[in-house]
Amino acid sequence: MTDQIHPCPDCAESPEAHSRAVCDRRAFLRRSVAGVLGFTMASPILSLVSNNSLSGLSAVFANAATGEPPLPDNPAIKSIVVLWMNGGPSQIDTFDPKPGTKTGGSFNAIKTSLNGVRFSEHLPRLAEQMDRMALIRCMKTGEGNHQRARTLMRTGFRPNPTVKYPGLGSIVGFEKGTPDSPLPQNVSINGPGEPAGLLGLTYDPLLVNDPSRPIQNLNSARGVTDARIDRRVDMLLKQDEFFRQRIGGKSREADGHNDTMRKAVAFMRSEETAAFDLSDESANAKKRYGESKFGGGCLMARRLVEAGVRFVEVTLNGWDTHDDNFTRVANLSSQLDKGMSALVDDLEERSLLDSTLVVCMGEFGRTPDINAREGRDHFPAAWSVLLTGGGFRRGTVIGETSADGTKVRGNHVTTADLHRTILWSAGIDPDYEYYSPEGRPLKYADGGRLISALLAS
Repeated sequence: MTDQIHPCPDCAESPEAHSRAVCDRRAFLRRSVAGVLGFTMASPILSLVSNNSLSGLSAVFANAATGEPPLPDNPAIKSIVVLWMNGGPSQIDTFDPKPGTKTGGSFNAIKTSLNGVRFSEHLPRLAEQMDRMALIRCMKTGEGNHQRARTLMRTGFRPNPTVKYPGLGSIVGFEKGTPDSPLPQNVSINGPGEPAGLLGLTYDPLLVNDPSRPIQNLNSARGVTDARIDRRVDMLLKQDEFFRQRIGGKSREADGHNDTMRKAVAFMRSEETAAFDLSDESANAKKRYGESKFGGGCLMARRLVEAGVRFVEVTLNGWDTHDDNFTRVANLSSQLDKGMSALVDDLEERSLLDSTLVVCMGEFGRTPDINAREGRDHFPAAWSVLLTGGGFRRGTVIGETSADGTKVRGNHVTTADLHRTILWSAGIDPDYEYYSPEGRPLKYADGGRLISALLAS
């Protein structure tokens, strides 16, 4: 563990001597089970539609007095793939159509493999997979600014100028990453992911700008041997040590830089970097995923999960459709439909879907009302998130919106609820308390409720 995070107060070791082995999180959780069992949920389970009962939409609630169950000893989720719809996709034109209404727009709604549930006509492959999916139609997050909403959805916290909250991928890499793996445990494809913040540079995502091209600077310069690189690295480490002595102690930034440099050298020399190379994939595979950057990103995500990477984010840009919404969303939906459906099929075929959570989301939804430019504007009040795999209950729809899509009916899901549920299902304690360098106590999740309707019984 780097000293970006200070140890828990239960640890007898000093911060200087503290190590990950000293304060094992599972031991901490076992000591805390009694407290967890005493926790009372803030509100009942959300409305649930399954392939067995469409009429149960507003009738299925949990007993709030039962509390949150203890963390699973053998969590289903081993890896997470986030398909990031950058700009905020229109829920009405994708996963929550409102045909025949003033706000419904020009797209038709088609049947899915789940009785009574419909998608946009431009998502036919995902519609066929709905019986394997879990769909949340009642997201309500309250942030309508792009940057603030991105931070909220990726970290679980609203932006705070005094705290650099870590992204979900950094938490997963920190808690569940394989320390001796030469591969980065947090990868962002087609766009920058969320920084690691307080977790340190070591857990920042590796950016892949274009999955169709080799990773830049992976090979040594011509004539530069491994021994020469080792001498250069050793020289840099000595310079960093001299810097530490000059400032009178340890430096989190220097430690993070050194750790990242060592990992980069190991990554360069590893045969496992082949997971980032799509050149050996068949033309048929590339066609199934779609010959776009997003399709290539989904294909790379599958390869990275197979190689043991814990968190991958693949970005599909262009969803900020204030104008010409329907033409643009039709094109974007085609890319999403091919890429995500092929990823789900391949993970299922390789027996990896149950251990890999795939989440399709953006920073918010779009307004039901159509503006004068044939567009839809920012709308965080009622929108959708699609999930599959990771042991989540299949063929599930949680919540609903009104007939015109302007508001959530009944209970809604918050960002904190979603993050709490994902962390818990990955075996990461959402309430684990750590400390900033200034001694401020922080947790991985900003409260929230466990969405029990997502969890397989």
